[in-house]
Amino acid sequence: MFEDFHVADRWSGEQLHCRWKGTIVAIATRHADAVDVRFDVNGRPLWVALPLDAWAAQKQRSDKVITDQLTAQIAGSFLKQLVEEGSDSRRELYTMTVPQVLTHLDAVVAAAKERGSMPTLPRGA
Repeated sequence: MFEDFHVADRWSGEQLHCRWKGTIVAIATRHADAVDVRFDVNGRPLWVALPLDAWAAQKQRSDKVITDQLTAQIAGSFLKQLVEEGSDSRRELYTMTVPQVLTHLDAVVAAAKERGSMPTLPRGA
């Protein structure tokens, strides 16, 4: 779904190829309480930061955890929405809020249920 997708920039019409490249805990790299998800967007790095508080909120509301696969899908869904809505796709880092994470999580899970499975992440991205 959102580990490798194409989307048209709202303002320029440019076709963007977005590919998930990796997920890291930002505590070690940016001293931030977040998980950073890296995408290549037409060959340029772009990061989406998800706050760690979203993991606690998800566990509290459903007693289920956000997996690595879900993390990449949530970030990709968010990135796609930003581009379609006309946000600047040239920024290097976008930061999600807890409500945004949970909203995109719900949408990704619903789409995965329709498809019958959650897509797997590519190895050696």
